Amino acid sequence: MFPVFIVRQGYVAVITTFGKYRRLVRPGLGFRIPFVQKIHSRISLQHQSMELSFQAITQDQANVYFKVMLLYSTINDAEESVKKVAFRFINQESLTIALVRTVEAITRGYVATQRQAEILGLRAEIVAEAKKHLDDTLADWGYHLIDLQLNDITFDEVITRSMATVVASANLRTAAVNEGEALLIKETKAAEARGAAIRITSEAEAIASQKRGQGVRMFRTEVAAGLAEASRTVEASGASEALVLFAMWTETIRDAAENGQGNVIFLDGSVDGMEHSLQRLLAMNQVSKLQRQDATGTE
Repeated sequence: MFPVFIVRQGYVAVITTFGKYRRLVRPGLGFRIPFVQKIHSRISLQHQSMELSFQAITQDQANVYFKVMLLYSTINDAEESVKKVAFRFINQESLTIALVRTVEAITRGYVATQRQAEILGLRAEIVAEAKKHLDDTLADWGYHLIDLQLNDITFDEVITRSMATVVASANLRTAAVNEGEALLIKETKAAEARGAAIRITSEAEAIASQKRGQGVRMFRTEVAAGLAEASRTVEASGASEALVLFAMWTETIRDAAENGQGNVIFLDGSVDGMEHSLQRLLAMNQVSKLQRQDATGTE
């Protein structure tokens, strides 16, 4: 047993005299009394990690499997803190067992108050609950909790399949709602477009009808003016009205024959027929004169 020993960086050595705590030795070269003083343990001041795997049961009796990463270290290198680490547990294995059981108990107690469907959304709450209780416990052991990460949450295969089915159904329902809304928008826009087209067509037809009416009115006005002018000319020249009307009638038939497109005009070509037609034209002209006289207030 050598009186000289070396303490590595990141460690402190705990020296006992006949089994009783004596002092700490910091990193570097250390001395002890052979056979009297003993290196009880070398305490690491560095961060230490531990991965835990355990099972919990929810309020509705579903099995949940957790994987947790625990990161911790000694509180500091002060003498009281190091003494707690050195003498609280008989060895490192005992500390590991205590840590595992403590984290399991805290997590299981919290999970037992929650339903299976809520667990995945409570990751942060589970971690916060575990940290809240672990801080005080580890401090009493001389350690400080640096971080606790909940790396994995799994369920039994049956529950996993049922959850996948629920998610798939929800997605299908959402897709159906979105598709229905898209169809509604499409049909609404199509109906608006049809309505706009009908409105535009109706307005165009109304304008066209108005233009056609104006054209017919102008045509009739011009025809009436032409007839009136022709009548005055006949009266002034002393020519026979029958001759002028007969010429107009024959010219009308000629124009119809020349410009008609497949129309058939049936005429009575006999002398009596022509005479009857001429008499009707004279009667129409006489009626027209009487109407003009009534309009102007003259006899």
